Amino acid sequence: MSSVAQSTQSAASPLTFVCLHYWAGSGREWEAVAKLLAPDFTALAPDLGGFGEAPAPTGGHSVDAYADQLAAYLHDQQLKRYVLVGHSMGGKIALALAARQPAELAGVALLSPSPPTPEPMTEDDRQGSLRAYGKPAKAQETMQHITARSLPATVQQQIIDDNLRSTKAAWDAWLLHGSRENIASRLCHIQVPCTVLAGDQDAIMSPSVHGLETLPLLPENTPLEIISGAGHLLPYEAPEEVAKLLRSFAMQL
Repeated sequence: MSSVAQSTQSAASPLTFVCLHYWAGSGREWEAVAKLLAPDFTALAPDLGGFGEAPAPTGGHSVDAYADQLAAYLHDQQLKRYVLVGHSMGGKIALALAARQPAELAGVALLSPSPPTPEPMTEDDRQGSLRAYGKPAKAQETMQHITARSLPATVQQQIIDDNLRSTKAAWDAWLLHGSRENIASRLCHIQVPCTVLAGDQDAIMSPSVHGLETLPLLPENTPLEIISGAGHLLPYEAPEEVAKLLRSFAMQL
């Protein structure tokens, strides 16, 4: 697991944000958010196994295997207090680890998270995504489908590049297995404050999915914050809003 985005801060900062990326993405998606959180907070953004620059995870590609990988990463970082920030696939992994009640965990922020229940994906969409692996035209098509706000050409290319450098094993494993896993029964063990952020123009994970599948399983009074005009890739599309909401969340912990 390699860290590719990090802000600098003073040692007195109250906590660290540990940011987990979406399927077929990388830790690079958090660069703008990390800069906006600095110098008050550090944001660590590791590549998850099989994505970005990270090698294949030794324990496999299941949600629990990724949670194990993340736990080992956090141990190596020797963090005293942190918030897990999980985006899409990273959200489900964050929930799996949070359910283990790590002593240093202060909170969980979920951005357009994959629900703890199986993702609402049709079999046609699943097969189409499997066939799209490694195809530049499909990567661009996907990027356009899952974003709602206009993005600079350099950012668009970064999204496409991350899609294309995903390993096939990690790509297929999430579509065939990870996205279908059901960890709902564990979420009763999450005792820390949580928050959920979603774009109202998300074409693949609408706010209603979070309201039905995720919020009822989180601690009481967990808010669902809606970012207007944004699609699925919130750290790219709405870094200012995301950073502001994370700062507000941190002040409540």
